[in-house]
Amino acid sequence: MKPRLSFLLFIPILLLSCTQQLEPEKELDPSLMLWYDKPAESWTEALPVGNGRLGAMVFGGTANETIQFNEETLWTGQPHDYSHEGASEVLNKMRQLLWAGKQVEAQELGNERFMSQPLGQLSYQPFGDILLSFPGHESATNYKRELDLEDAIATVSYDVDDVKFKREIFSSCPDQSLVIRLKSSKTNALNFSLGMNSPHDVFDVIVDGDQLILKGKANNYPEDKVRAGGGYPPSLLNFEARIKVVNEGGGLVEEEDKIRITNANAVTLYLVAATSFVNYNDISADPAERCERYLHHLHGKSYEQVKADHVADYHKLFNRVNIDLPQSEISKRPTNERLATFKEDEDPSLVALLYQYGRYLLISSSRPGTQPANLQGIWNYQLSPSWDSKYTININTEMNYWPAEITNLPELTEPLIEMVKDLSLTGQEVAKEHYDMDGWVAHHNTDIWRGAAPINNANHGIWPSGGAWLSQHLWWHYQFNGDKEFLKETVYPILKEASRFFAEYLVSDPMHPDWLVSGPSNSPENGGLVMGPTMDHQIIMELFANTIEAAEVLGDDDELIADLKAKRARIAPNQIGRYGQLQEWLQDVDDPENEHRHVSHLWGLHPGSEIHPLTTPELAEACKVVLAHRGDGGTGWSRAWKINFWARLLDGDHSFLILKNLMVPSINPETGRDEGGLYTNLFDAHPPFQIDGNFGATSGITEMLLQSHLRDENGAFYQDILPALPGALANGKISGIKGRGGFEFEIAWENGKLTSVKVTSLLGNHLNLRYDGKLISQETSKGGSYTFNSDQFSK
Repeated sequence: MKPRLSFLLFIPILLLSCTQQLEPEKELDPSLMLWYDKPAESWTEALPVGNGRLGAMVFGGTANETIQFNEETLWTGQPHDYSHEGASEVLNKMRQLLWAGKQVEAQELGNERFMSQPLGQLSYQPFGDILLSFPGHESATNYKRELDLEDAIATVSYDVDDVKFKREIFSSCPDQSLVIRLKSSKTNALNFSLGMNSPHDVFDVIVDGDQLILKGKANNYPEDKVRAGGGYPPSLLNFEARIKVVNEGGGLVEEEDKIRITNANAVTLYLVAATSFVNYNDISADPAERCERYLHHLHGKSYEQVKADHVADYHKLFNRVNIDLPQSEISKRPTNERLATFKEDEDPSLVALLYQYGRYLLISSSRPGTQPANLQGIWNYQLSPSWDSKYTININTEMNYWPAEITNLPELTEPLIEMVKDLSLTGQEVAKEHYDMDGWVAHHNTDIWRGAAPINNANHGIWPSGGAWLSQHLWWHYQFNGDKEFLKETVYPILKEASRFFAEYLVSDPMHPDWLVSGPSNSPENGGLVMGPTMDHQIIMELFANTIEAAEVLGDDDELIADLKAKRARIAPNQIGRYGQLQEWLQDVDDPENEHRHVSHLWGLHPGSEIHPLTTPELAEACKVVLAHRGDGGTGWSRAWKINFWARLLDGDHSFLILKNLMVPSINPETGRDEGGLYTNLFDAHPPFQIDGNFGATSGITEMLLQSHLRDENGAFYQDILPALPGALANGKISGIKGRGGFEFEIAWENGKLTSVKVTSLLGNHLNLRYDGKLISQETSKGGSYTFNSDQFSK
């Protein structure tokens, strides 16, 4: 096809040698900047940007650049009811088999009659690639690739001969677009071609003037991953992306499926993208109309205004928390070099960087109105990603949101809350069909279609506590903000119906008739189908307690609450076994050689509040035995959970040891094997990439510095300052983190000792401030701030 000249601005040859000003390079803050001296060679070296809905991975190539992008609603499948008609008919039979010690038979029956239809759920999908080609840029020098966490902008800069080239890339929430700004230090020096591609089988790329359009249809679920019995619904989602080219000087040449930019001074590319997804039950949207609307919103706005709006919007969230840990010369090296030596040098500044990176990733993958962050946030390049890149709700999805309230990002929980609302509806059908019970239930996975039935295999899929665990986040949101209208309209109805299910589900244990136990269930994802796993009981105990308290605050449902109180008192208690360990099951069968990644029965230690050295010292010691058995390694997210466990056990040095074990290069440089830790872009490695470990690390570091889950006899929260400060972080300052009850903190410490703490009361609740076993208590009024110094804590 003959190239078509759509617009070309000719400029006198004299101007070709003119220079133009590039923005000065930002001074490097090693606690807020990831940077590298070469392009990414793999996806887990690329740098992520996102606006909650639209994400991209920036490789930073010179001659050829790939920017892989995602839109959060592009999934395989279609609206689907996963429940298995008649499943409840075999519930009691499975229980009898398990009580008789016939676990294999119970699992076989479960697989035959009790599981989701189909047996698996659907997968999150990549959208496409932006392809940029720069002729003559093969021999670039002075290369630098950065991700600035302060402004949420990725930058690529380098020289070709005597010309400096720079790209800025960010994903704007106010303008719902991925923005790529290209500029050179000389006028008329930008020459490149722009293309798009998609991994899906059905797509087309169209050039329309100054726009490049990608449209297509999602692939079906991969055939090689279809589980026994098939029945996976075909994919019906359509998608479209558009890139609008705004060139300053030079011209555009339309080619068959590309746009060539010639002799420009600067170019801005605006990518917008959408699918036909409306909600889990409606896929009737028009992606073309959505893209047109996004571009219309951008009409008339300069790049400078779009960038300023992006930065201002991001700052409103990110700037709420500042962490200041010591820096040194070693902090100034490229990020991959810093990671490679962290286990030896323990650079506190890299801890601060990882901490803020977790907050950056949550802001970038979860905003009001979006889907929740999935197993990979919003970043995925594979049609067949590991675990479908969906929502695993027996730890991973919850871990994604552990930092939200405590690091002052409460509105980012809104997508999770909305998902729980959806599951409370789809879960009603599952409760009825699978258990013949009221209320709602969700098992260990869900997807964009809000599947709530047990999937994969009965030996780990029949686990009814996923919805109850997710409900904890709604309760936390209330504990932090005190919004009684939110409690009444959203939290309590969901807690109440989840509790109604478990009030019917619990049954008497034949060996201990006074005990109520959960089952059939499992201890994720270890040991197979059982009756009475410890984790279930801990979650149900807390669910009932939260429901009871909510009802008492609202003055509602006396009869139901009396029933929950009676049943809660009968739930099988935590037990200490023959090794001194907290038992994972009713039976004392724990294997001290088992180093399973899940440590499910310590849920009551974290994120629960049932176990703590100050309130239940014997159980806390039993948790230490379990952690000694499980070891200090594990998958990325498992290491992250253990950071939180040891912080709750008030052992900051052991908590930091686990953090060090997480902060290692995932790719072994000697063997090339992916062994878990962090990739060079600081993504958490299960392996492969799974984002929960990033969020778990940020949560764990916060737990070292502030804990607020314990309460006095009147229900007021204790605010424990530096409860698990490790020796490796002996000096520092943090501001903006939050405690339950509506408190915000600024904390400073030197030589391992607290020097000052400023507390701002946002709700006027009673303040119980503790440090090093000492309590300072003061009534506060709304909006009041109180400062305490080292003298007051040393009395």
